[in-house]
Amino acid sequence: MGERKGTNKYYPPDFDPAKHGSLNGYHKTHALRERARKLSQGILIIRFEMPYNIWCDGCKNHIGMGVRYNAEKKKVGNYYTTPIYRFRMKCHLCVNYIEMQTDPATCDYVIVSGANRKEERWDMAENEQILTTERTEKEKLETDAMFKLDHGGKDKEKLKKALPSLSEIQDHQSGWKDDFQLNSALRRKFRNQKKVLAEQEEKDDAVRTRTNLSIPLLPEKEEDKKLAALLTYQAPDSYEDKKHSKRKEISFRPWFNSTTATPGRATGNLLQKLGLQVREAKAARALGSSQSSLIRKRTEGLGIKNEPCATVTRRTSDPEVHTCVGEVRAAVTSLVADYSDSDSELGK
Repeated sequence: MGERKGTNKYYPPDFDPAKHGSLNGYHKTHALRERARKLSQGILIIRFEMPYNIWCDGCKNHIGMGVRYNAEKKKVGNYYTTPIYRFRMKCHLCVNYIEMQTDPATCDYVIVSGANRKEERWDMAENEQILTTERTEKEKLETDAMFKLDHGGKDKEKLKKALPSLSEIQDHQSGWKDDFQLNSALRRKFRNQKKVLAEQEEKDDAVRTRTNLSIPLLPEKEEDKKLAALLTYQAPDSYEDKKHSKRKEISFRPWFNSTTATPGRATGNLLQKLGLQVREAKAARALGSSQSSLIRKRTEGLGIKNEPCATVTRRTSDPEVHTCVGEVRAAVTSLVADYSDSDSELGK
């Protein structure tokens, strides 16, 4: 990027190229500025990238591969003619310092102190892969005929063990050789599925239109069909029907509470008759009063007889006599007689 910037270096009048060499020599500064502040000790500040995953010994946190640090780089030795460099950096999560150095023998980095490596290395022998032949073994195969013969026998045994799995893999791969047939089968399957989806969408649209819904419908299941068949839907009664049934229940309710246990159906019929006759008597008493015209208008649709009671019409001057006592007594007497007859029949 240097050729794209206007540096505009100023050379002072007392600058001597033979004496100073460059502007950095004139200003007595290094070209790397702060990165070279420990250059006299053989240390250079560089940007170091973590080569693999490690665990910090100070904070016990995980530091991933690729995390970058400002590390102090210095030379600590040689591997033959290859220099060995050591890097010292501070953990960004604690005050612990991590030291690593190069290992030219294995083309890797080695942790000196401050951290532990997270073991994620691939072992070819553990994963049943073919190992590379070492140099000493290659030389022995070329020079020793007996070793070569023995080595060939071991290879044949390995081949016999691996042959079934290899043939299975080859058979599986042979089914994928014809690309045209695979593409045709896939497109045919897609067309069939598309038709099924279109038909299902039409059915769902019809159901949504009929039920006035705007939600997506799930596919039908046999369990849902069985559950729907077990359900019975019944429309609730209207307000008028409920009101009519309640009035009917009140009208057939007995007026007198029974103090003794009554024998079932006969007792219920007896109380129903008694209540009906008492209501008729009270209606007759009311029709004989001064408000009889208004009551007749209101009771026309109830099916009540409008014949006034003889006792009421005969003695209208006395309000206490408006009870129709005689007729009520006669009704009760007849009902008691019926009740005794029903009890005798049940006893038989």
